[in-house]
Amino acid sequence: MQKIEKFYMSEALKEAQKAFEEDEVPVGAVIVHGGRIIARGHNQIERLKDPTAHAEIIAITSAASYLGTKWLNESSLYVTIEPCSMCAGAMVLARIKNLFFGASDPKTGACGSVIDIANHKKLNHRIKITRGILEAECGSLLKDFFRKKRKTP
Repeated sequence: MQKIEKFYMSEALKEAQKAFEEDEVPVGAVIVHGGRIIARGHNQIERLKDPTAHAEIIAITSAASYLGTKWLNESSLYVTIEPCSMCAGAMVLARIKNLFFGASDPKTGACGSVIDIANHKKLNHRIKITRGILEAECGSLLKDFFRKKRKTP
């Protein structure tokens, strides 16, 4: 694992920490283009009362706005957990080039765990995936959040 990948994932973890502090499921994402972060996002589902307000969707929308295009084909997405089917579909539609994620999601992961939308043969775009970047840190934040939730009446 390269140092730069760890750096960008640590930035995604900072976004996940914001979600944790806002009592949202702690998922964070950053999008990198041309060697710099152009977009950030963290889950805001509860705050916005919007089931689509996932970290990845917020970051994709922000990156497209920043670049002034719907195509993010030279961009990399770093996210703390494996994207769900909605987010993986959005990544394919946006033509994200690379996906780096921390923890796998054996229940809803759509980039190899449950299904693989990011590399489905019938879709018109494939995403290069790198798994396990700062996996322990990403998984720990999620476990801490749900442990806290179970203790709260």
